[in-house]
Amino acid sequence: MIEINQLTKRFGDLVAVDELNLTIPAGEFFAILGPNAAGKTTTIKMITGLIKPTSGTVRIAGFDIHAESIAARQRIAYIPDFPFLYEKLTPHEFMKFTGRLFRLDEKKIMDASEELIGIFNLEPFRDKQIEGLSHGTRQRVALAAAFLHDPEVFIIDEPMVGLDPLHSRIVKDMLKDRAQHGTTVFMSTHQLSVAEEMSDRIGIMHEGRLITIGAPDELRRRSGTGGAFERSFLALTNQEKRLFKK
Repeated sequence: MIEINQLTKRFGDLVAVDELNLTIPAGEFFAILGPNAAGKTTTIKMITGLIKPTSGTVRIAGFDIHAESIAARQRIAYIPDFPFLYEKLTPHEFMKFTGRLFRLDEKKIMDASEELIGIFNLEPFRDKQIEGLSHGTRQRVALAAAFLHDPEVFIIDEPMVGLDPLHSRIVKDMLKDRAQHGTTVFMSTHQLSVAEEMSDRIGIMHEGRLITIGAPDELRRRSGTGGAFERSFLALTNQEKRLFKK
């Protein structure tokens, strides 16, 4: 469902992403981890077509994200860590706007919007302008809109930022359920516990390269540390020695 081949992005002398190769099948929940400046967000922006790679390709459901951008993007829901929302719209209006962008029929937009507004507990805010909503509520609006068109691929950067425990659980359950029914989820996060809990496979980036990939238990064994996944992550990214003494 996501095919990344020799993906590279340079900013002057800086190589932000260096020859990334990755294939993610339908129905897989994949998390990408890494220290700050590892290249995770740059990778996501290339996958979604927001920036062009220096070299390499990305295909979504078989469609090249740049050569066949409309067909590829119709299959994606992208949720950044700080989503852009039209602040003069209400959540209900934003849902309708999103549905029309994806050319859904009006009944589908109405039915799905009502269901998602209920799931994300947005009824008290449905007719209030987005500019007056809290960060967490805005995040819930963005998430609800992302689910609206039943995307084949979710690409999410720090999905739990700003969410309270209830809505974090709702998002986790919805994403896991979608993955179990064939939706591909690509998630970037610094929350190691979320990646360990949710993911079928985890890839770890460091200094622009994908340095290892595998199921959480496999990465724990590979690190040779045992115990908490946090220590495995630090060992795999050569950061463990900064915190732990042998």
